[in-house]
Amino acid sequence: MTSGKISTGISGLDEITDGGLVKNSSNLVRGGPGTGKTILGFHFLSADSAGKSAFITFEESKENLLAFSSKLGFELRNVEFLDLSPSEHFFSEVESYDIFLSSDVERQPVTKQIIDFIEAVKPERVFIDSMTQFRYFSPNKYQFRKQVISFIRFLLQRGCTVVSTSEFSREEPDDDLQFLCDGVINLKTEDGERFIEITKFRQSGFRSGLHSMKITAQGIRVFPRLIPDTVSTGIVNEIIPFGIEGLDKMLYGGIRRGTINIISGPPGVGKSTLGMLFARETAMRKEKALIYTFEESADQMIFRAKSLGIPAVGLKESDLLQIEPIMALAYSPDEFSQLVRSSVEKEDTKVIVIDSLSSYRLVLKGREQSEALYALCKYMKSRGVTVILLYATSSLVSDIDPGRGVSFLCDNIIFLRYYEAAGEIHRAIGVLKKRTSDFEKSVRELVITKNGIEIGERLTNTRGILSGMPYVNGEVPDGKE
Repeated sequence: MTSGKISTGISGLDEITDGGLVKNSSNLVRGGPGTGKTILGFHFLSADSAGKSAFITFEESKENLLAFSSKLGFELRNVEFLDLSPSEHFFSEVESYDIFLSSDVERQPVTKQIIDFIEAVKPERVFIDSMTQFRYFSPNKYQFRKQVISFIRFLLQRGCTVVSTSEFSREEPDDDLQFLCDGVINLKTEDGERFIEITKFRQSGFRSGLHSMKITAQGIRVFPRLIPDTVSTGIVNEIIPFGIEGLDKMLYGGIRRGTINIISGPPGVGKSTLGMLFARETAMRKEKALIYTFEESADQMIFRAKSLGIPAVGLKESDLLQIEPIMALAYSPDEFSQLVRSSVEKEDTKVIVIDSLSSYRLVLKGREQSEALYALCKYMKSRGVTVILLYATSSLVSDIDPGRGVSFLCDNIIFLRYYEAAGEIHRAIGVLKKRTSDFEKSVRELVITKNGIEIGERLTNTRGILSGMPYVNGEVPDGKE
């Protein structure tokens, strides 16, 4: 933990706040109903098991809060509660104040309770749910502002780090509270997705923008938005082979480590098989490879590899070759990026295969593809990870480009195609692009057998494969008569 900081209890939030909350600061958590404000408070108060913490509640009872926190697995043994919520007897025993305003009558006993509570507990962390309740103890906005300033100073002078929640609406904005606090954390829900955003953070840097978050059975998880500029870059001058003799010849030895590679082709042409073979070759070198499959289960991929004579089972069991199925609609782009980061940084993964780029677009849920994919690929490249992106073309014969915002990312493009000759369907393979070195410009036949993939001879007698209208030399292509 960065000096002068304390943990929020949420690792992803600690990351985007550059190490946690500033000690002895006041922070405001804003959000509508059900956005996770109280849960964030549970994380904050339970993050320090040694020090004392305080929870001041104006709405939920202590009993309800303890029951809620227990369901989420929080240990609040070191947390003292000041329950200022209305009791069940309030409605029947309510008294009206005919001469004085209710705010004048209620403010003094509530203030005294808070002062006595803080002086007795001497907490290091204080969570207030919610600060906007002070409006109802104040006769006007001026008095409310003075009271909040005084209350925050009272807590900070006693060494507390304060997190308070805010309930706001168009009719009752909370701009005044945002001005008064050192940090402002916003919890949002948009189109069914949850986000967290820091808009103010005095005395510290922070990572701006919207970051994905989820509320799970264990509380809040935050997935920081990947910014490639925050990681170091480096160039690795090492050629690694595909493990297919003919393809390695076409690539003049293989591909450079730490590059972004696209294998493009129609469904069923052999893209996943090529990706599996490259991952297997990586594992054979005692390096870890990981395949993210959006379309098949791990068992299906292993079965298919076995039927093609690719012995991947033993490598998978040794943990050098991992296959991880991904349900695209269950992930946000930030969450998937976090999954990749964890594999790279904690498990030292050297090769990542994404099968396929077309299905990965479902993770984006309509967002701009180039930004998310750019950040993810640049991050992996800077870590020396070799990336294989499998792209399923929409056309069976002629489509090569994986789309705007993708081609410029990649260092190498390998294309697979179907073509018809003598009344039979064949497969072809070629290299369209290779940065940093030369490559064979010819198109060759690709054959998938029970022993894997074989690269055949140059298709010197066939032309027009890339156009989708192949023809044998000497023949007149369709439409040219």
